[in-house]
Amino acid sequence: MRVTLKLATSLDGKIATASGESQWITGEAARQEAHRLRAIHAAILVGVETVIADDPELTVRLAGYVGGQPMRVVLDSRLRIPPDARLVATAERVPTTVISTQGSNKRLTDAGVRLIQVSETEGRVDVLAAVRALEGSGVVSVMIEGGGQVAASFVSRGLVDAIEWFRAPMVLGDEGRPAVAAFVLKDLAAAPRYHRTEVQSLGEDLWERYEKV
Repeated sequence: MRVTLKLATSLDGKIATASGESQWITGEAARQEAHRLRAIHAAILVGVETVIADDPELTVRLAGYVGGQPMRVVLDSRLRIPPDARLVATAERVPTTVISTQGSNKRLTDAGVRLIQVSETEGRVDVLAAVRALEGSGVVSVMIEGGGQVAASFVSRGLVDAIEWFRAPMVLGDEGRPAVAAFVLKDLAAAPRYHRTEVQSLGEDLWERYEKV
């Protein structure tokens, strides 16, 4: 399965202010390209913190688009997804999967949400187990859209094959929320490395594309 990390950040790599405000860091042109990226992936993945903070739909919303919607996937180790979240409310018409370390949950399954239980690592969903579960379900590509801890978990395990990075010309400072949260490297040689394949201007924003080395 191909894993892509999509980032929409400030120049200094922040996805939100210290208070959590993030709409909208990038401009309309960048957001349109992000929707086109959604359209070519089989699944869109976020962590439950993103669902709680932003209540996203994670659907393709493009003028004239008639294709299918990607599966929405939420990593939610303790099943904290709100019952009134848009993802839950629309699960009957748009495929929605919650990957958790917990067992069955009638509230979610009655709403049409598919629940997958996997192993945990340090109290969180084991992302390698999540990847294998999605592959076993026939998912061939997934795009990660947030948040910083989810991004760090996938990057640090070497699971991210490509990065689609939209950067806005603003600086949010040290207290802003990072696109990739902290993880520990023993030395520089262990750092995940990527090759930049393309840079494109989108209005005032930059779109940088990277492939894993």
